[in-house]
Amino acid sequence: MSKKGSVFYQEHFAGLIEETDEGYEFTYATEYLEIKNAKPVSLTLPLTSEKYTSKVLFAFFDGLIPEGWLLNLATEHWKVKQNDRFELLLLACRDTIGAVTIIPEKD
Repeated sequence: MSKKGSVFYQEHFAGLIEETDEGYEFTYATEYLEIKNAKPVSLTLPLTSEKYTSKVLFAFFDGLIPEGWLLNLATEHWKVKQNDRFELLLLACRDTIGAVTIIPEKD
């Protein structure tokens, strides 16, 4: 069973990030790629219709997870281990300071 999150760039659904048995996948949504001035969610993840795969959580997405006292607060509130980075991404990145937000997908 995999966990998934919808990735939004500003108000646009940009793609899907997924934790799989092999690692992680990120795929841009076709409709996002068709937007005239679409921007990549990160310079390390340029716009493409190809699926990105990685054995570890993509550095950009890992960087969205809070640090320090805010991370401690999040892990205590949601009872999540600090090393479960993907679960933290799904829970703590619904309302980020930047342009990218992650909304957990329901099965």
